[in-house]
Amino acid sequence: MHGIIPRLATKIITNDRDIFPAIAIIGPRQSGKSTLVKNIGKNLKNFLYLDLEKNDDLQKLDTPELFFEANKDKIICLDEIQNKPNIFSCLRSVIDENRINGRFLFLGSASGSLLKQTSETLAGRISFVELSPFLVEEAKLLKKFDLPTHWLRGGYPQSYLAKNNQAAFRWLNAFIQTYIEKDILLLNNNLKLSSTRLKKLLSMCAHNQGQILNISKLGQSLDINYKTLKNYLEILEESFVLRTLHPYSGNLKKRLIKSPKLYIRDSGILHSILKINDFNDLLGNLIIGRSWEGFALENIISTLDTLGQDCLYSFYRTSNGAEIDLILEKGNKKIAIEFKSSMAPKPSVGFYKSMEDLRIKEGWIIAPINIEEKYEIKKGIFVASISKFLQTILK
Repeated sequence: MHGIIPRLATKIITNDRDIFPAIAIIGPRQSGKSTLVKNIGKNLKNFLYLDLEKNDDLQKLDTPELFFEANKDKIICLDEIQNKPNIFSCLRSVIDENRINGRFLFLGSASGSLLKQTSETLAGRISFVELSPFLVEEAKLLKKFDLPTHWLRGGYPQSYLAKNNQAAFRWLNAFIQTYIEKDILLLNNNLKLSSTRLKKLLSMCAHNQGQILNISKLGQSLDINYKTLKNYLEILEESFVLRTLHPYSGNLKKRLIKSPKLYIRDSGILHSILKINDFNDLLGNLIIGRSWEGFALENIISTLDTLGQDCLYSFYRTSNGAEIDLILEKGNKKIAIEFKSSMAPKPSVGFYKSMEDLRIKEGWIIAPINIEEKYEIKKGIFVASISKFLQTILK
């Protein structure tokens, strides 16, 4: 048995409860939102939890004004709130009539629709916290943390904590079929996208992991026009399946790549789609470098975002191939990051050249090395694990 793994988002949620009447915790299904909130609720008086996927709980909100009035002394958590979209129309007046910070917790699996519904009606009354599947900084709190297992299986609790790889990938395959291929289509029933075509789109995204996104070429392969495919990709991004990383937009006199890079956010989902269910299979697969890039990049961005770090993220690539995988900007400071799946990584010549172009003085090579390891290979250029890099820049 595994105990409850402490989540980085807990501190942010706790702090926001002192500032906002409502906190929306968004993230994919099965990422641990309900477990996190129930754990927080154990320490709160008068905590009331409703699961809006259960008809009995959903019916309690048929007349929301009466429900909120009858429970005005309670801290109310509404799970899977996207199942009751009309509730937002009355929440503003409910909050304003009895403004108590930390009174409402909303959990949602569809970020785009949730944001649209709440951004105007609850402006200034709500904060948003994204909960990713387990991050390295969370998973390493287990006594037997194993980076290859985390990288292979991804961070979804049911996958990461499975008793073996076979169980993990059985769960991942089922999750892809239920959440990605069915739930997303149900939530966006105007898509007119078949499950078969969505499955093919996901497969193509997986094969293009970490590559420059060419929507026109992708659309031709699927026989989908540009505008429609762009809409599909946006919905997969809003549903926490995909991440697009946009190119650096500095004012440079160089021919730069202007299209974004595409990533499947969870490495376990990526490997499940590609039928890579053993670490030795991953080691022998041509995608290993791009798999590591996606895993490490997702951990860095999600950890910094979860901890409320106000950073900008981009990549840099010239038409000549000089490249920086990730540029992290915080205020006036820029950090260049290259991802290498080697245990003895060496930066490319293009990485050094790109740092010169952008006048970046600090560079990092993130590799699958010992979790606490960090060393300097050239002035201002460090090799480190994901964890050591994050610890260093968060000081």
